[in-house]
Amino acid sequence: MSIISKDTTFLGYRRENSRVGVRNHVIILPLDDLSNAVAEAVAHNIKGALAIPHPYGRLQFGADLELHFRTLIGAGCNPNVAAVVVIGIEDSWTQKVVDGIATTGKPVAGFGIEGHGDHDTILRASKVAREFVQNASEKRREPCGIHELWVSTKCGESDTTSGCGSNPTVGNAFDKLYETGNTLVFGETSEITGGERIVADRCRTPDVKERFMFMFNRYQDMINRHKTSDLSDSQPTKGNIAGGLTTIEEKALGNIQKIGKKCMVDGVLDKAEVPTGPGLWFMDSSSAAAEMVTLCAASGYAVHFFPTGQGNVIGNPILPVIKICANPRTVRLMSEHVDVDTSGLLQREMTLDQAGDQLLECMLRTANGRLTAAEALGHREFVMTRLYESA
Repeated sequence: MSIISKDTTFLGYRRENSRVGVRNHVIILPLDDLSNAVAEAVAHNIKGALAIPHPYGRLQFGADLELHFRTLIGAGCNPNVAAVVVIGIEDSWTQKVVDGIATTGKPVAGFGIEGHGDHDTILRASKVAREFVQNASEKRREPCGIHELWVSTKCGESDTTSGCGSNPTVGNAFDKLYETGNTLVFGETSEITGGERIVADRCRTPDVKERFMFMFNRYQDMINRHKTSDLSDSQPTKGNIAGGLTTIEEKALGNIQKIGKKCMVDGVLDKAEVPTGPGLWFMDSSSAAAEMVTLCAASGYAVHFFPTGQGNVIGNPILPVIKICANPRTVRLMSEHVDVDTSGLLQREMTLDQAGDQLLECMLRTANGRLTAAEALGHREFVMTRLYESA
């Protein structure tokens, strides 16, 4: 019997739009690379504010620019965020992000640097950030239903223990969360290559299956446009190969273990899109760790499961990342990065059901406020996905 049921609760922050978060961040969000210095200066001035620098936002266009805005707005809308200060080089694009975040009802303000300079912008933004931080500090956790917790997953630095241990652990936990009505997501389009038919057969309806295959084939078309059918330099990675994975098909079969045995794919999302209902969603997404986790944060997910074999140190400033590892060597050498040790699975010291419950217990502790290893170590990787080069 699972440690969670439909009656399980956790202590979360209920936001103005009724979404529930597990963190209470006030973020200073730069619109573009030119605004990073001001954003970081404001965060330095105001204790408790968190700057999220990134290198993009200038001369992007078309679908790439749309994804840029969707990612920034989604990051600000995430229920782990209490309030947002947006800073951009000019006013109009800055206001677009402010307006998008404002739809949640949470406090948000924007500041343009042009016509003011750094000093004046830092002063004005710091005043608002200070107010936001003080107001956020008064928010209190309250009991929330387990079904209100949105959970995402992505694996990294996979090896043979991933497909046999840590990934099935996530799958077991996902099966149990699926039964309690949670909103779940997986992705990594390139890393299901060779196993796409397995995922397609798990789609709930013909329309969902058609949408999934569209996303997968769009990825294949991108590979063909760049005239490279050989992914051997990246899929599997050198770390995957060192860990015993020899083909992308092997990697894909291990990756798919994360969606369990009972879950159906209920819907398909484009990058950084927000799901419209509970169930398991597939998101077309990068397989690069920091990019995928950032997209999950932008889609509104509040907790992330990250199984790893060889050891991956990824974190995120908004989304707490729970690391699961079944490789006893990695657990021994990189113990400070591991939240859930499932190496007992391969040593026949625990069952898969016990491993899944161990992960769910860690999830509940994280949702109630316990820092993950990545958070305690200060890992705040925020990497935005690009579709093509700037103009």
